[in-house]
Amino acid sequence: MRRGHPVDLGPLSFSKKGDAAKHLREMLGRYDVGDGVSSDDAVVLEAALRRHPEASAKIGVGIKNFSVRGADFGTKCFWVNRTDGSTEDFSINACIYEKVRGRSR
Repeated sequence: MRRGHPVDLGPLSFSKKGDAAKHLREMLGRYDVGDGVSSDDAVVLEAALRRHPEASAKIGVGIKNFSVRGADFGTKCFWVNRTDGSTEDFSINACIYEKVRGRSR
């Protein structure tokens, strides 16, 4: 019998990676393009971002906050807003799954 891989994202624990990814997608769905992310959701997002294969590059000089912006093909995604004023998008899937094919957003 195959078992899921548990994932902890800040104060939240998930028994399977798919459940963690689903939670992040649902979180993204609660926001409109241009919205800032709430402080409670930011705690979860920061924990997720620290799992990203390029976490240190994505975080850069430090995290100020998170927002939602438009992405490729009319979709939206989370963006990290750094303390120096620079920004970077990141992939929810890259934060949850160790190996992502192609570009790791």
